[in-house]
Amino acid sequence: MSALPLSGIKILDLTRVLAGPLSAQMLGDLGADVIKIERPGSGDDARAFGPPYLTDPEGKANNNNSFYLCANRNKKSVTVNIAKPEGQAIIRELAKDVDVFMENYKVGDLKRYGLDYETIKAINPTIIYCSVTGFGQTGPYAPRAGYDAILQAMGGLMSVTGHIDGEPGEGPMKVGPSIVDYMTGMNTSIGLLSALYHRDANGGQGQHIDVCLFDTVIASLSHWLQIYLVNGKMPPRRGTWGNGGMPAGVFRCTDGELMLVVGNDGQFQRTCAVLGQPELANDKRFIKNNDRVVHGKEIMAIFAGLFLTKPVAYWLDKLEEAGVPSGPINNFEQVFSDPHVQSRGMRVKVDHPFEPDLSLIRNALTFSETPIKTYRAPPLLGEHTQEVLGGKLGYDAGKIEELKKQGII
Repeated sequence: MSALPLSGIKILDLTRVLAGPLSAQMLGDLGADVIKIERPGSGDDARAFGPPYLTDPEGKANNNNSFYLCANRNKKSVTVNIAKPEGQAIIRELAKDVDVFMENYKVGDLKRYGLDYETIKAINPTIIYCSVTGFGQTGPYAPRAGYDAILQAMGGLMSVTGHIDGEPGEGPMKVGPSIVDYMTGMNTSIGLLSALYHRDANGGQGQHIDVCLFDTVIASLSHWLQIYLVNGKMPPRRGTWGNGGMPAGVFRCTDGELMLVVGNDGQFQRTCAVLGQPELANDKRFIKNNDRVVHGKEIMAIFAGLFLTKPVAYWLDKLEEAGVPSGPINNFEQVFSDPHVQSRGMRVKVDHPFEPDLSLIRNALTFSETPIKTYRAPPLLGEHTQEVLGGKLGYDAGKIEELKKQGII
C-alpha cells in the first residue's frame, strides 16, 4: 500500500472550536503530522461546549466531549501557554520545522505574541500560514469574533432557509449543524493543499492564506444568490422544496414522509404513472420543468394529495422501480442502520483511553491507491507534550518538568 497523500507534511495547528480543527483533522487523515496546540488546563474551547462527555474509567470529570471528538482525530495534543514569552518561544521553535501554520485567533492577536505571519515567515520563509476567522483579515468587520450561527444570519443563508411564507412557522431558520464551519474547514483544506502544491510543484514560495466564514457562506449560496444577481429579486424561502427540478419536496404518506426530487420531464411522466395519474404529464401547466416551476404550488398540492393514500415503503419501492430519485427521511439511528451506509463504512472505530471501541465518522474521501485506514483517537489534553517537546525540540525531562511548574506547558 502506498503512503498516504500528505505523508511528510508537518502542520502546527493553533486553531480551536470547529472550522480550523476540522480542516487540520482532514489533513491528518490524509497523512500529515498534525501537532495541535492547546491551553494548559482547559485546552481547546470546544472541550467546554457541553455534554455528552466520554466516561472516565476512574469516574472523574473530563473534557473529551462530542464537539471536540468530531474534529480532532489523527493529531497530537501539546499544551503551551502562548500568553507567556516562554510559550511563544516554544511555538516559534516548532514553527521552524513545519510546512503549515494554522491559527484562528482574532485579527492582530498573534502579533502581540510574536506569532503573526511576518514573524513566522522570517523564521521559516517557505511556511504556509493560514488564518481562519469569522470575517477575514481585512474590512470593517475584521476585528469581530464570528460563530457559525451569526454567519448563517449575516451571510444570507437564514433568509432563504425555513418554512414558505404563509405557512405555520414561517420566518428565517438556521441550518441544524454548524454547516458554515464545516464548509470553511473544507475551503481551508483546499487553500492549504493549493498553496503546498504551488510551493513544491511550481517552484513557488510560502504565503499567507486568509479564509473566513463570511466569505464562505456567501460563496456557498451559489444559484440562490445568482438569482438575486441576475434579476435583483430576493429568492423566497422554499421550505423542503427542491432547488431545480419540480415537483420536489417532502410528501406525507399514511405512515410518515419521504423526499422526492423530480429532476426532468421524463421522471415527471414516470412519477405521474406511479401515482396513478399519467394524464398529469400532459396537463399544459406541467409539461415542461419551467412550466412546473411557474405552477409549483399547484403541482405540489396535487402530489401531496396523491401521496397521502399509501405508506412510505410502498411509494419508495415504486419510485425506485421507475427510476425516480426519492428517499426516506432518516434519523441518525436509521442512517447508521442503512445497509448502504454500512457498506461504505461511514462509522469507524478507534481505541480511546476512555472507550476502547469509540465510534467516529470516517473521512468522506475514498482513494484507490492511498486509502485512509488509520484513525487515531482524538488526543487527551496534552497527551503528546512530552513526546513532541522531547523528540522534536530535544528538551530533556528536567526542562519539561520546569516548564510544567511555571505553567508554560
